[in-house]
Amino acid sequence: MTNKKDNPIYEHNTIEFVTIAVEYCSFLESASSMDAVSFVDKSTKLLPILYLKATLLPVVELYGESAELETYVTEDMYEALRRRIAGLLGEHDSYLETFHPDMPFSDTPIAAFISENLSDVYQSLGDFCHVFRQGHEEAMREAMEAVSESFRLYWGMALLSALKALHAIRYEIENDYEDF
Repeated sequence: MTNKKDNPIYEHNTIEFVTIAVEYCSFLESASSMDAVSFVDKSTKLLPILYLKATLLPVVELYGESAELETYVTEDMYEALRRRIAGLLGEHDSYLETFHPDMPFSDTPIAAFISENLSDVYQSLGDFCHVFRQGHEEAMREAMEAVSESFRLYWGMALLSALKALHAIRYEIENDYEDF
């Protein structure tokens, strides 16, 4: 086992990622207490920072076999969050996805939803933050490895897709933005 100085869970970039991950989860959990304009405004500021901090996470070497990590975010929690965000965004929740892997084979546009993308990111980060709160170093290392892999394979792209759609809401429909 390495000492704290050499342990990636105590590195500066890890601490910053944990901080922004907790802020993101708290932000989404409080989404029902804000209006759509505030939600979109904060999202377009928070998502780029979260993406950047995820890219800076250190590589984690696991010792031996990794165990099945405990999950925190249930299907019911995910669905309740998704519905709250969808309700907040209304008709602006859906957008056409242009970077979907099936797009070259599709005759019709592929619809995607900001609420689903943001909830997908929340699910991964919520589980990650839950493990970190418990403070068991080996589980924290495993959670770091899992959230990094999930970022590379899935939630990084979900975050960027949501950000692209939120950007369009915030800046491309600017005349209507304050009224939605």
